[in-house]
Amino acid sequence: MTVSFAACLAASLATCLVTSTAFAAPANDSGTQEKMLRIAEVLGSLHFLRNLCGEKSQIWREQMDELIAKENPAENERLRLISNFNRGYRGYSDTYTRCTPSALAAIDSYLKEGAALSKELVSRYGN
Repeated sequence: MTVSFAACLAASLATCLVTSTAFAAPANDSGTQEKMLRIAEVLGSLHFLRNLCGEKSQIWREQMDELIAKENPAENERLRLISNFNRGYRGYSDTYTRCTPSALAAIDSYLKEGAALSKELVSRYGN
């Protein structure tokens, strides 16, 4: 994956994540809640992997903070989102100590998955 391609995907995902929080999903919509939890896990994974592979920023953690701030979920849901972010981060920090081709492939996969989830949420509940 080239740096410009990765940067383009990262910017696209970041834009989608910011936009995806501007919707009002029904509180009892478990499918939406599960997608939001998955986005949180993807962000945690990207936070670890991108920094492992040379990115020196907090963009993915900041996206998580922004998602929580905009959604303003109930405390139990906020804790679940944070837990999923941490699960994504720890899942890779426990096994990867250096950037490898499989780490780069995981980054690519998570960028695509996160963008797809975000676009799906926006198209379903976007304002």
